[in-house]
Parts: sequence; C-alpha cells; structure tokens
Amino acid sequence: MTSASIQSASGPARRTVVAAAGAAGLAVALTACGGSDDDSSSSSASAGTSGSTGSTEAASSGGTGGGDNAAAGAALATTADIPEGGGKVFDSEKVVVTQPTAGTYKAFSAVCTHQGCAVKSISDGVINCPCHNSNFSITDGSVKSGPAQKPLPEVAITVSGDSITLA
Repeated sequence: MTSASIQSASGPARRTVVAAAGAAGLAVALTACGGSDDDSSSSSASAGTSGSTGSTEAASSGGTGGGDNAAAGAALATTADIPEGGGKVFDSEKVVVTQPTAGTYKAFSAVCTHQGCAVKSISDGVINCPCHNSNFSITDGSVKSGPAQKPLPEVAITVSGDSITLA
C-alpha cells in the first residue's frame, strides 16, 4: 500500500472542504440579510398616533400600521419610561415609542423598511437600525439616512394618564 492510496481514501480534498465551508458561510450571511425592499404595509403609514398626553386617534387602516405582532390594547409602558427627545424599542411587540417633544408620544413599527431588520436604539433624535445603518426620525418615522428609502410605518397608540397602550 502506498501513501498516495492512504491519502485518497482518507476523505475529501482540502479544496472541497474549503469550498463547502465558504458556501455554508455565504448561505448564512444571505439568510441574515434576506428580505425585501417591498413594504407591503406602506399603505398603513397614515395610521394615527396620539399627539399629546390623553388624546387618541384611531388608525385609519384599522390595523397597527406595521407592528404585525402588536396586540391592540396591550400596555406598552408608562410615559415616564419614554425619555423626552428619545424613545424605547419594544422587541416583542415590534414597536418603537418616542417622545419627540415633552408630552407628545409617537409610535412606529420597529421593523426597518430596508430589509426587515429590527431597529435597536434611539439616539440624537433618530431611531437606529444596526443592520445597514438606516436612521429614522423620532418625530415622523421619515428616513434620515441609510439605504432605507421608506419611512417607518406609524402605529396607533393611546396615552391615558401615564399609561401608553396600543390602540
């Protein structure tokens, strides 16, 4: 038995293993960035939000404007939980609530309109998506920068006393 016959019987060639590992890595990367630029909920961008403490406007589309997992009437937070000039992301409800000016609360879908990643933070008056660095206004959800071209859809909320709930 020669050493050549031992090597060929021991397994796949190094080139095959490296190519397979590269293909698997590429598949994982593409899955993580998968999605569509087509935003089927763009028609719900006209959904209402409460403009100030104690007032309510119903969503004109009858839905929650993009927060597909958000349940109407679900308590999200208290007004004290939402910093003025900032906001808070509610991952399980896929909603971000902001307070652009004192006493004015807004809510938007927490799903980035670029490729469907979840927005993760609010700083310097913008809602930030970590996937591709899209940034959205805390006032109206409009695109401030990044590859996203559509605003975050508004989500209807009710502010009653110090309680913020999904409308």
